[in-house]
Amino acid sequence: MNKIVSKEYFSEHVVKLEVEAPLIARARKAGHFVIVKVGKKGERIPLTIAGSDLQKGTITLVIQAVGNSSKKICSLNEGDEITDLVGPLGQATHIEKVGTVVCAGGGVGVAPLMPIVEAFHNAGNRVIVVLAARTKELVILEEQMRANSDEVIIMTDDGSYGTKGLVTDGIEQVIKREKVDLCVTIGPAIMMKFVSALTKKHDIPTVASLNTIMVDGTGMCGACRITVGGKTKFVCVDGPEFNAHEVDFDEMLMRLSAYKGIE
Repeated sequence: MNKIVSKEYFSEHVVKLEVEAPLIARARKAGHFVIVKVGKKGERIPLTIAGSDLQKGTITLVIQAVGNSSKKICSLNEGDEITDLVGPLGQATHIEKVGTVVCAGGGVGVAPLMPIVEAFHNAGNRVIVVLAARTKELVILEEQMRANSDEVIIMTDDGSYGTKGLVTDGIEQVIKREKVDLCVTIGPAIMMKFVSALTKKHDIPTVASLNTIMVDGTGMCGACRITVGGKTKFVCVDGPEFNAHEVDFDEMLMRLSAYKGIE
């Protein structure tokens, strides 16, 4: 079991947990994820590793309480234990110096974007972060993003903070004023679909980190399968990051809606 050493609320339904996992903390890289389970009969949930502390031997997870299982994890407190935690899983983000990188995150997708922003910044890139949320209270990790990037643009649906508009409006603002060499996007599938459509129009290479349904996380169950470039891929072992312009987002959205009634 893995003990929770600290808990912090980003908003009413978004929680940050720092969990003891020294082996994972040492091995993880930007883009990796873990699968967690609470209780012997709990559901297996994939969560991207938002950060790690090698000295403390901990990893950071950010969870949004949506369904029963995520609510159960969010209800845990400091000193409680996660029954099972497996990782790091998936393929790490390919980091290199490419020039100007726009990192666009929406909602709780901002958390897994954090280590990617840091890695691209440390590699010598100009990093511009676009954070999007419905309202000011749902904007997370702004301070940490500012410390690891050259600029942060904030977009809110209601205009309560930053600029009123969608994440695509923020990205387009950057595209109009300077050359963008790469875009990385993490967030709701519909958001990533429209980010991909925008960057494809401007011929900007784009990476999307996909949040499909997963069960085992090792490619055995096939629940996370998607179509990329006309071929079947498994997000848990081939991803979670893919060339966004080759992802069949419509198929992905249809598969994600399969359990909406149960949730």
